[in-house]
Amino acid sequence: MSATAFSSVKLPAHLVEQARQAAQPMRRSVASQIEYWATLGQIVEHTGLSVQEARSAIEQYEAAARTAALAAPTSVDALTARLLAAQTRGTLAQRVREVVLENQAKAATPVASH
Repeated sequence: MSATAFSSVKLPAHLVEQARQAAQPMRRSVASQIEYWATLGQIVEHTGLSVQEARSAIEQYEAAARTAALAAPTSVDALTARLLAAQTRGTLAQRVREVVLENQAKAATPVASH
């Protein structure tokens, strides 16, 4: 396995903070989150999305993020209540099963060598 070369760049503080917030639930580093976003940007460019389509997708993402932030639990008690409610409804177990199946499918898919 070859070592990856790294370079330093200056980024706006607000972008780094957004990356920090987005990275935490995904258990990524800030650098990995920014790399992930850059990869998504490359994919969008290479798929031929129009500027309007890309803007619309970004607006939908930001609206969903604002809604999620408003719905986020504000205390440990609120988070515990949400988890217990999800467990009672069975949605927590169902989501865990879905993630496990997705991960198993990914693990079973052979990686193409370059």
